[in-house]
Amino acid sequence: MTQQQNVPAFERVKLARHPDRPYTLDYFERIFEDFIELKGDRRFADDPAMICGFATFHQLPVAVVGQQKGRDTKQRRYRNFGMPKPEGYRKALRLMQLAAKFNRPILTFIDTPGAYPGIDAEERGQAEAIARNLLEMTNLEVPVIVTVIGEGGSGGALAIGIGDVVLMFENAIYSVISPEGCAAILWKDVGQSIRAADELKLTAKDLKRFGIVDVIVAEPLGGAHVCMDEAAKILDESLLRCLIESLDVSPKMRKAARYIKMRELGV
Repeated sequence: MTQQQNVPAFERVKLARHPDRPYTLDYFERIFEDFIELKGDRRFADDPAMICGFATFHQLPVAVVGQQKGRDTKQRRYRNFGMPKPEGYRKALRLMQLAAKFNRPILTFIDTPGAYPGIDAEERGQAEAIARNLLEMTNLEVPVIVTVIGEGGSGGALAIGIGDVVLMFENAIYSVISPEGCAAILWKDVGQSIRAADELKLTAKDLKRFGIVDVIVAEPLGGAHVCMDEAAKILDESLLRCLIESLDVSPKMRKAARYIKMRELGV
């Protein structure tokens, strides 16, 4: 499938946030088999905004983790609009450490406007939890494949975004700040969001050019929400290809390359 060219940046932002766009669990249901969810960080609580578990991918045991938004008001409140708290990131780390112990590849799915900024999250060490994940993910010796499926917001996204290969749907976005937030800070005018989206270079095409993402995953015409099954099939093929390539690399080389890749972000 060919990618859709010449779509303005802010139109990509709206597609990434489309209420019918596939979320993490939609892909889990369509791509993986025998999914078993892991809950809790063994320190404070479970965080429904972060989904973690073990599954089978083309007969290969894997660990999967991703942020989950909600479709209706009840689910959005339950999932905290896809904004994880410290316990969510610590749960993700717990899963990844288990995966490393049992030599299972890790597949992560990014879809969050950002980490939850509430005072309770700050009190429980939000920044430390994110920083810890960045450190530990660089040291994992098992394959780590990252996919930005919707919104990739700041450190809240990056905390599960350190991988051997980073895939990104063509209508997803990945940025240090939202266009609205950027416009409010730079120009004191949220109405400048369209301009901010252009300036932030948050599209898959821009980020691939900068070397921040490696693979752009095409979407069905009109966006992934038009046909979830087709979007999942396209992603399945890309994930399998990238995972096979990563498995061919030695653990030592894989770990070294991932560290270099992280250090070069933004250079």
